[in-house]
Amino acid sequence: MNSLPNTEVSNSRYSQTAFVMLLAVPILATIFYGAVDPAAQGLLAVSGMLILALWALDSFKRGRIEFSVEPLQAPLAALILLGFVQLLPLGNSGAPPGVLGVSPSSALSFDPFATRMFIVRLAAVLIFFAAALVFVRGSRRVRLAALTIITFGSLMAFVGILQWLAKPDAIYGLRPTPQAIPFGSFVNQHHFAAFMEMTIGLGLGIALGSGLKRSMLPLLITALVLMTIAVVLTGSRGGILSLGAVVITLLSATYFARGGPGAREGTPRSRRRALTGLLGTLTGVVLLLVLVIALGGADNLLRGVGFGSASDDPTSGRLHFWRVALEIFKANPLVGAGLDAFGNAFPLYDTRNGSFRVEQAHNDYLQMLADGGLIGFAITAAFLVMLAGACTRCIRSAAEGVERSVAIGATAGIVGILAHSFVDFPLRTTSNAYIFFLLIAVMVGAGAVSKKAPGPGHERTNVH
Repeated sequence: MNSLPNTEVSNSRYSQTAFVMLLAVPILATIFYGAVDPAAQGLLAVSGMLILALWALDSFKRGRIEFSVEPLQAPLAALILLGFVQLLPLGNSGAPPGVLGVSPSSALSFDPFATRMFIVRLAAVLIFFAAALVFVRGSRRVRLAALTIITFGSLMAFVGILQWLAKPDAIYGLRPTPQAIPFGSFVNQHHFAAFMEMTIGLGLGIALGSGLKRSMLPLLITALVLMTIAVVLTGSRGGILSLGAVVITLLSATYFARGGPGAREGTPRSRRRALTGLLGTLTGVVLLLVLVIALGGADNLLRGVGFGSASDDPTSGRLHFWRVALEIFKANPLVGAGLDAFGNAFPLYDTRNGSFRVEQAHNDYLQMLADGGLIGFAITAAFLVMLAGACTRCIRSAAEGVERSVAIGATAGIVGILAHSFVDFPLRTTSNAYIFFLLIAVMVGAGAVSKKAPGPGHERTNVH
C-alpha cells in the first residue's frame, strides 16, 4: 500500500479506463435527469463497483495499492458512520404527534429507509471521490478533465436555452414535469443553475488565467456566454446570486495569486493584467445582461434579483422551513432526526398544522443540523474548513499557467455551489454531487502538479 507523495502517473489500460469512467459517470448522471430516480442511482452504485475493480486491477499490475490520503475523505466516512449509528434500535427522541405521522420505528432515525439510502449514495460518492483523487493526476489528465467539464457544461447550457425557447415545461421538450419547473436535463431549474455555477467558475478561471492557447479563447468565451445566459434564464435567485459569489471568488483569487498585495511573484505588469482582467470581466457581465434582456429574459432576471411576485414564488415559505428545521434540531440535538429523514420529521414539528410535508429544508446547512444534530453539523463544518484549506493550498502550490488557472476556477465553482446551498439543496441532486467532488479532485490534481516541469513521461504529483 502506497500513498507516494511523488510518483509517475499510471498509464495502464486499467488506469486510463478508470479515468474515462470518472469523467463519464457524472456526465451520464446529468443527462439522465440528474440521476434523481432510484434506477439511475443504482447504476451509479454499479459504476462505483466497476471503478473499484479497475483500481484493484491497476494496483495489482503496479504491484502496490495507490491511494490519496487527502483528508477531505474523512468527513464523508464520518457521515456514513453517523448514519449507521442513527439506524441503531435505540428509539427516537419521542417526537410529538402530528396530523401526518411517521411509521413507527425503534431506530434513532425518523425514516430508517431514507437514512439507509443516504448511506448507500454517500458511500458511492466516497468511492468515486477517492478514485478521482488517485486517477485525476498529472498535468495532462487535469487539463483534459477541466476541458471535459467546461465542454459538457456549455452543451447542456445550449440544450437548456433551446428548451426554454421551444417548450420550457418539459425536459428535453419530451418529459413534462407538472410539479416542478424543469430546465435542461434537470427537474429543478435551481439545480441546473447550480450545475452551471460549477462549470462557469472553472471556465472563467481558465479564461482569466495564463497558459491558454489564443486559438482556444473564442471557444471558451462562447461557452461562458452560453452558460451565463442559461443561468439567468432559469430565473433562479440562488443561482444568480451564487454566480456573483463565483465571480467575486475568482477575481479575488486571480488578483492575489497573480499580482495582488502579498503575491510573491507579482510585478507591475502582472498587476496591470490582473486589473485588466477584473475590469474586462465586469464589462462582459454587463454586456451579457443586455443580451439576456434582448432575448426576452427580462422577467426571469427581475425575478432572480428579487422583484418577482411573491404569489408566484414557490419558495416563499423558506423562512418557515428553516424555523421548523431548528425545532427538529432542538428536539434531537445530538444525532438529529436521521440523515435524509427531514421529510418524515417535518410534519411532526410544523407549528402551522402538521399536515404539510416538505422533503427538504431549502438550506443544506440547517438541514444537516436537523438531520445530523450537532455531530453531523460538526462533521460538515470540519469538511468545509478542510476544503477551504485545500483550495488555498492548491492555488498556492499549482504550477504557474493552466494548472493554477484550473485550481482558481475550480475553487470559484466550489464556492458558488456552497453559497447556493444556503438557500437550496443543490448537492442533494446526485449528478451535482458527483460534479462537485470531481471538481475538488481536479483542483487537488492541479495543485499537485510540480512547479518545475518534470521530464517526459513523468508527470509528478503531490497527493496530500
